Amino acid sequence: MKNFKLLITLFTLSLVFPLNAQRIKTGIEVLKSQNFKILEGKRVGLITNPTGIDNNLTSTVDILNNAPNVNLVALYGPEHGVRGDIHAGDKVDSSVDAATGLPVHSLYGATRKPTPEMLKDIDVLVYDIQDIGCRSFTYISTMGVAMEAAAENDKEFIVLDRPNPLGGNKVEGNLVEDPYISFVSQFKIPYLYGLTCGELALLINKEFMSEKPCDLKVVKMKKWKRKMTYEDTGLQWVPSSPHIPHPHSAVFYPISGILGELGYMSIGVGYTIPFQMFAAPWIKAEEFAQRMNQLNLPGIKFRPIHLKPFYSVGKGEHLQGVQVHVVNYKKANLSEIQFYIMQEVANLYPDKKIFDNCNKSRFNMFDKVSGSNYIREKFSQNNNWNDVKDYWNKDVADFMKLSKKYYLYK
Repeated sequence: MKNFKLLITLFTLSLVFPLNAQRIKTGIEVLKSQNFKILEGKRVGLITNPTGIDNNLTSTVDILNNAPNVNLVALYGPEHGVRGDIHAGDKVDSSVDAATGLPVHSLYGATRKPTPEMLKDIDVLVYDIQDIGCRSFTYISTMGVAMEAAAENDKEFIVLDRPNPLGGNKVEGNLVEDPYISFVSQFKIPYLYGLTCGELALLINKEFMSEKPCDLKVVKMKKWKRKMTYEDTGLQWVPSSPHIPHPHSAVFYPISGILGELGYMSIGVGYTIPFQMFAAPWIKAEEFAQRMNQLNLPGIKFRPIHLKPFYSVGKGEHLQGVQVHVVNYKKANLSEIQFYIMQEVANLYPDKKIFDNCNKSRFNMFDKVSGSNYIREKFSQNNNWNDVKDYWNKDVADFMKLSKKYYLYK
């Protein structure tokens, strides 16, 4: 009986505290365990936001500021700001951090690349931000251009590594083409790149900064495996932006984010399930769900949904559409789902073809996040995903071969 009670207790605890909880040590945890040795005697600048935390949810800002052997002298704010108090797309102003009194230099305002003036009082620039594994999310762009600035100004650059929420095996999308390099596609990598930020930094430094690489160090995680999604890590999630409130939000972002740039259909931003749905006033939910399910997309199911968004696209309107359910993550091809949505909109509602009816001023942003204008122009000819599928996937195998050189984890 005692053994039975013990088993019940252990089972209950496993539900509350997953086996991986506190086993995964992110870069900041490892840095702490090393007593910040690599920062001693140096003036430190920190690029971070609210996702930069340890396993006890303490901010990296406060950890470094309170460490007796660390001289933290400046903070650098990406999109949304160091403390996460800036709305998506809004400029971040340079300021003073209320909690520490440290200067905060904006990397999402007048400049997105640290200037020599911003770096003159530091010796080393530390990066600690939780990314979501998709190239159009701007934090990796901030990291990359900060690495360039560090190289140009002879500063060290240290990445405190964190998990890729999508795992390390999910790679989708074509490489960015030269005319479409922008802050939402800063480097020639696939849409989903399958690397941690530390691994990506190593790749950027070697492949894209070969003439003048920076003095780069990556503080590796412990116990993380490539097969892990964020839920597998047992780590707590802090919203990486207002519309990425949960770790599974990172999975849905590439499912609808490209289409969402057109502002033609609701993708759940402004409702309770951002990036998890597609809806419009002219869709009939049940027939659209049936049509999407008939495609038998691997790992994906569609459910009819009726809603009234609270803000953004379709605010206050009665919309119908589908909610996307990922039932087998390993089998699912995330980024292609939105293109199948556009295809079936054209088939079921020919007068609502997306590229014929949306605001054409949004084409430029669509092309930037797609990394090419070919995707939009070719798809719009017949509204058929098969016309562009091979192009979208053409660089995946080569990139996976290249990126393996920079793997830090198995």
